[in-house]
Amino acid sequence: MKKSCFLFVALMFLGFMVTGCGGGGGNTIRIGVIAELTGDVPAVGASCKNAAEMAVKEINDAGGLQLGDKKYKVELFIEDNAGKADQSASAAQKLITQQKVLAIIGPNASRYAIPASEIAESSRVALISPWSTTPKTTLDAKSGAPKKYVFRACFIDPFQGRVVAKFTLDNLNLKKAAVLYDVASEYNKGIAEFFKETYEKNGGKVVAFETYTTNDKDFSAQLTKIKRARPEVIFLPNYYSEVPLQIQQAKRLGISVPFIGSDSWGSEEMVKLCGTDCEGYYFSTHYAADAATPVTIKFIDSYKARYGATPDDVAALTYDSFGLLFQAIRSAGKMDRQAVRDALARIPKYEGVTGLMQFQEGSGDPIKSAVILKIKDGKFVWFANANP
Repeated sequence: MKKSCFLFVALMFLGFMVTGCGGGGGNTIRIGVIAELTGDVPAVGASCKNAAEMAVKEINDAGGLQLGDKKYKVELFIEDNAGKADQSASAAQKLITQQKVLAIIGPNASRYAIPASEIAESSRVALISPWSTTPKTTLDAKSGAPKKYVFRACFIDPFQGRVVAKFTLDNLNLKKAAVLYDVASEYNKGIAEFFKETYEKNGGKVVAFETYTTNDKDFSAQLTKIKRARPEVIFLPNYYSEVPLQIQQAKRLGISVPFIGSDSWGSEEMVKLCGTDCEGYYFSTHYAADAATPVTIKFIDSYKARYGATPDDVAALTYDSFGLLFQAIRSAGKMDRQAVRDALARIPKYEGVTGLMQFQEGSGDPIKSAVILKIKDGKFVWFANANP
């Protein structure tokens, strides 16, 4: 632990030495990606990598990005953070100091996006996290003020927590809930707390609020307490790799109430791992592939043709992150880190494949809608929209 802390501080110090230079070499624009290619959520990293490569190929096939009277090809540098916070920070530092990228897309999971965002902020390099929903990603850890160089393409957890709580009360009419969440993860912990706050303010009662720690496999003690509390529904704001095991263990204990989830359920791996045990359950997320706009349909068709699979929310948000970045680079008109950051901060509105994003001055957090999906016949099916 001490070694990891020392490494992080050292990387932060080095970050202060890197300013607005970098980002191009000859006729190329260098963009970095940090993805969870190995570790605890590899499906997230795979979706991010796929969408990144597709977005860059489309730009390059069209001749590149237009800056002034010249087009520049985009060169992609992808780093695997291996599902570790310290490797997320070191990946960001490598991309900035060694690869000299203009900007960074990723990481996705909040527990990895936060340390990478600290490096980007101290180095004055724009970073866009496609999928990190915790408020802490874009806020300074000491002052609580918005970071100037960190943005995201997704909604944030206070909104998502309210959406799930209100849906559970108003649409499902379930007034007694239990929650099981990873206390060591900022994402899981944050959304669990936001859900509890809204649920109880609006007349619901959280009868059990149980925790575990990242990489735990046995949830029987927590689930036994939940069973004794007699909830009508159980909220699991946990990752697709954990939820199937939690639901299967609950059913073995005789728990028969429905489960509800958050955007971390959104990978197709969730259904593969869970099978019929997850049938009929709902979760909040960023877009619905079966209720798409023409812009979204074009993206889905292109992704399917390239990878043979329907893009999940991480893929869609990564594609939108590149769209935002490409727009900012064009607006900046040059390969300069500060100019690109300033151009990103000036984007008031962006129509992406995950919907309309509206940015407020001084904040890297977009205001955007959520959707509720239902797991039906082993597929994710649109059920409802939830507007801010």
